[in-house]
Formats: sequence, C-alpha cells, structure tokens
Amino acid sequence: MAAPAELPAEPAADPAELITAADAHSAHNYRPLPVVIASGRGAWLTDVTGRRHLDLLAGYSALNFGHGHPRLLAAAREQLERLTLTSRAFHHDRFAAFCAELAGLCGMETVLPMNTGAEAVETAVKTARKWGYRVRGVPEGRARIVVAENNFHGRTTTIVSFSTDPEARADYAPYTPGFDIVPYGDLAALEAVLDANGDDTVAVLLEPIQGEAGVLVPPPGYLAGVRELTRERDVLFMADEIQSGLGRTGRTFACEHEGVVPDVYVLGKALGGGIVPVSAVVSSAEVLGVFRPGEHGSTFGGNPLACAVALEVIAMLRTGEYQRRAAELGDRLHRALDTLTDDGAVRAVRGRGLWAGVDVDPALGTGREISERLLERGVLVKDTHGSTIRIAPPLVICEEDLDWGLEQLRAVLLDG
Repeated sequence: MAAPAELPAEPAADPAELITAADAHSAHNYRPLPVVIASGRGAWLTDVTGRRHLDLLAGYSALNFGHGHPRLLAAAREQLERLTLTSRAFHHDRFAAFCAELAGLCGMETVLPMNTGAEAVETAVKTARKWGYRVRGVPEGRARIVVAENNFHGRTTTIVSFSTDPEARADYAPYTPGFDIVPYGDLAALEAVLDANGDDTVAVLLEPIQGEAGVLVPPPGYLAGVRELTRERDVLFMADEIQSGLGRTGRTFACEHEGVVPDVYVLGKALGGGIVPVSAVVSSAEVLGVFRPGEHGSTFGGNPLACAVALEVIAMLRTGEYQRRAAELGDRLHRALDTLTDDGAVRAVRGRGLWAGVDVDPALGTGREISERLLERGVLVKDTHGSTIRIAPPLVICEEDLDWGLEQLRAVLLDG
C-alpha cells in the first residue's frame, strides 16, 4: 500500500534550526534521530514540516495506547480541572481507587506509587533490603540482590552500579555494593550464587524480557525456575515489567507466559498512558508493610492527575482488548520479520507480542544507519547495540499501517 498522505504544517518550521538550538542549550546525553515532532495521534506522528511518520517505537512502551488516546485525554482533562497535586501530606479522592485497582490488576494487595521507572526500581531495591532486615532477619549491611547481565533498570547511581553496559556505567564510581550479577537465562548460575550467599540474598531482580539488550527472551522454563528457586530460599522474586508489562507481549504481564506470579511487580511507562510519568511497586501487604511513615516517599508520587490517568489505563487493560491486539498483531509482525531472516537481510529476530529485536546483517549498516534510512521513508524505530533495531508499535496500530511500516523495512534492507 502507498504511504499515507503528508499533512501541511501551519506554519512549517525549520527542523535544522530547532535541532541546532536544542544542541546549543541542552546536555548531549541523548542522540535523537534528526526529526522534530510537533503532534501525534494513534500510531502516527507529524513533524514540524508537516510530514507524517509511523511510530514503531511507542516511547519504549510508554505509549502502548498510542498518542492522544481519547479516553486517556478525557481522563487527564477532567482531572486537570479539579486537582493535580496535594503531595502525600494530605489524602485525595483518586488515591484509594488507584491503589485498589492496580493491586487488583496485579493480583496483589499493596501499592507504593512513584513517578519514573528508575524511581520504582530504586524503591524495589529499598523494599527488598528493608524486608530482608526486618522480616528475614538478615544482619544489617549484608543484604544482597541478584541481577542479570545486560540488564537495564534505569540510570540512577545505584542502578548503574549493577549494569554491565559500559556506556551506562562508566565514570559514575564509586558504585553501590550489594549486588551479584549472573548470566541472563542461566538457572544453574543463579542457583550457585544463591547457595554461595547463604541467607544473605534478599531478592532476585529481573526483566522477564530484556528490552534495552535487544528484546532478549529467556529460555522456556527460566522464569518458572527462578520462581521455584526464590520460593525455596525465601527470597523475593522482583519482576521489572516496566517495558514488558501492561499488554506489550500479548498478556498483561510478560511473566504470565510461564504462569509465574512474582513477589513484586515493578511497573512504569505505559501506566501513565504517555501523558504523565507514573510508576509503582506492587506486592503483598507483608512485603510493602515494612515501610513506616517518613522512611520513603515522593512529592509527586500518587498525585491526583497521575492516579486519574492510571485508573483509565487499568480500566482499558481490564477489557483484554489491548492484550489480544498485541498477541494477534504480534504474530503478524514476527511472521513478516521471519521472511527477512529467510532472505538473509536479518540475522535473528527475538521478541514476544508487539515487541521485537531485529539483528540486521552488519554488512547492511549499523542500527543507527538503518533507523536513519527508515526515517527517510517515514518510519520511526530506534537502534540499540550494534546492528540491532527495536520495533514496538503502539498497541492501537492497525494491520494496514503495521504492514506498510514493515514494507519500508524490507525495502531499506533489500533494496538499499
């Protein structure tokens, strides 16, 4: 099918001037693709020149429901007119419903709301340590948390302390101690560390699918094995579902594909509907009950606007519509990508649902170069390591648009 018609901008702006101005006044901790977005609806974005682009990244899963979803905008507008912030110094009328509904969606009891994904991971780390000391009786200062190689849990000093990515970790020492790193997907290595640590391990923190590493799906049975090992040793299994959760893989949570329920869910990104940052740690009353007033908090965590938007996100997920779309369109996505593997342009494809890591033949270009060529054709993706690109469309994308985007990828790889 032909590319959708471009829409005129009123008035058109010069993207080069805007990019130069941004470079002049912002820290260069990102290297965006050379496009300046002005508006968006659904799976489509319009840049400042009026050209339309198909979004196959969805804000790293923060935009699972697309740009400007009417239900989410309506919930945000209604709350904006009423109340946006009280801090947790006072109760507000959306907080109880948010906590109850999110706990119910997770099959848990208690919610500790924060804002960003990194804040939620930091909160999970503090939760595990405090639980280890107060409930398990681990001697003070000896609590250990096991994580996986190639993880991506955020950018704070503590989180990069257990990263194995040199770019994320370099120049931020001294690093926070207390973490053991094992190969992702290796149950024997995990068991060996748990045995070596004795009773000092308080948690295992994992992404059910590693996103930044290239959408790495663990071997079948791995998550179930982690669940068994942690249960046997009275260790918390903390699942970072910030990218993999809330419909992306065809289930509400990626852990569900192995019938696994962790002790702790770490959530973010799509929970805010692409409108406001919303994150949370969700667990049992026993685990999150270790916190006492004043021991942890956030001025904006659980604010009225965040709760209103997240409540609508939860209501949309409860219908199952978006999980079904991710599963069905994900099959379509992976079938199309498999043909590129058959043609030799792609070395490997990994993923689940509407989420894929695509290892392009390095002879065809780096991931960055492939992303730039797709940009020229009106398709937005983002590279990760080497010649790998990530594809994660909004769950609202239609079949025709997904097919068109994949046709552009095929043309870039096979036609040059």
